[in-house]
Amino acid sequence: MTILALDQGTTSSRALVFSDELQVLASAQQEFTQHFPRSGWVEHDPDDIWTTSAGTARAAIEKAETARIDAIGITNQRETVVIWDRETGHPIHRAIVWQDRRTADLCARLKAEGVEDQVTATTGLLLDPYFSATKIGWILDQVEGARARAEAGELAFGTVDSFLIWKLTGGRGHVTDATNASRTMLYDIHRGEWSGDMCRLFGVPRALLPEVRDCAAEFGTTRADLFGREIPILGVAGDQQAATVGQACFDPGMMKSTYGTGCFALLNTGEQAVRSNNRLLTTIAYQLGGQPVYALEGSIFIAGAVVQWLRDGLKIIREAKETQPLSAQADASQQIIMVPAFTGLGAPYWVPEARGAIFGLTRNTGPAELARAALESVGFQTRDLLEAMRADWSDAGDAVLRVDGGMTASEPAMQFLADILGAPVDRPKNTETTAQGAAWLAGYRAGLCPGPAEYAKAWRLDRRFEPAMEAATRDRRYAAWRRAVQAVLSV
Repeated sequence: MTILALDQGTTSSRALVFSDELQVLASAQQEFTQHFPRSGWVEHDPDDIWTTSAGTARAAIEKAETARIDAIGITNQRETVVIWDRETGHPIHRAIVWQDRRTADLCARLKAEGVEDQVTATTGLLLDPYFSATKIGWILDQVEGARARAEAGELAFGTVDSFLIWKLTGGRGHVTDATNASRTMLYDIHRGEWSGDMCRLFGVPRALLPEVRDCAAEFGTTRADLFGREIPILGVAGDQQAATVGQACFDPGMMKSTYGTGCFALLNTGEQAVRSNNRLLTTIAYQLGGQPVYALEGSIFIAGAVVQWLRDGLKIIREAKETQPLSAQADASQQIIMVPAFTGLGAPYWVPEARGAIFGLTRNTGPAELARAALESVGFQTRDLLEAMRADWSDAGDAVLRVDGGMTASEPAMQFLADILGAPVDRPKNTETTAQGAAWLAGYRAGLCPGPAEYAKAWRLDRRFEPAMEAATRDRRYAAWRRAVQAVLSV
């Protein structure tokens, strides 16, 4: 018995085949093109998302040499917007990616009108272009005839999970799960339903929206021609929530941080939706049996993407794995600070117009120092999030951070993270936690995998990074980071 997990990310699509004991049997991955039509705009071709997802799924199944896939779980880049024709399935515009900042002026105007408190009280989110609602409105207003067609029920909106389900089921299912719905800025996270007030505020017709279900639920069955037979889709969660599940953070006070293109830290607050006083997000961590479990979330826009910039922008490395040995050659006497605000600053600042900067450059600064500063920038940003979480919720004070994602392979980056946080950092043996979370949700619904308590017992530690930096040094370095951020914000 096996489970197929589709992990559709910002820069690539992946597929993994898991056993019913959640061991990876095979995987496949394919990058796709990023489109940047203007400064601050980021788009994907939805057809690329679909073809790479379907292609990697077939490749992973073939590699696994399994006769039967029993269930499918989906996890996806969140907030990214796709709108398509219900009859043909064709998108009416490129997908607008979560990183896109084109609606920053609209968000600023709405803030000035004083509606952000209402938005936060209903959705748990802040008024920012990051979320789906303003992107939906932009497409409806820019594509000729789109708004009238949406109001007539001819179009469908979805985050990437919904679009993939539509394609996988041949248009039989227009559905999403509670975690993805909670990232649209249209969903009432307390009532568990689409908010009429938010739809009116952002000009989004209700006819566009999918049905919302639990994370472990029946989302439809695939077309028989895709994988040789119909397969039930039984688990869906946004990528950061799937990683929270994959890390078995089921108890209040447990915290995980995923280091992919961006960095996203979630702190489980149980059945209590804690409203942040420090510009964090209140979101749904997962929902099972109709009961939402909430989290405080801090979102960093640029984490692994800073390594991609070293490779593609500065061209000082050829592959991401070269960053670690290069950074080890850095001159320790140079305290270079990089603020990678390439697409604005996320939590706890939420300044979309901010841009990146590097401080402390000397004549002796070279690739090694820039590589180290890039890795350290992720630690500094995570410290910002943890400080805000501790201020918002007292139970966060003693949290041990469970980490996952590609950057966790970097020993220096994880050690610096522990050092600058002054707290332990736990890296699991299985770092495929996002895909595993989606697989567990599907397997749990199918009756193949155990419940949360038993699943949590199977979590295994690879290494704990203990803080080794002196407190005075930690405070001095973090203060320098805060000064650098303030300099960026003042420009």
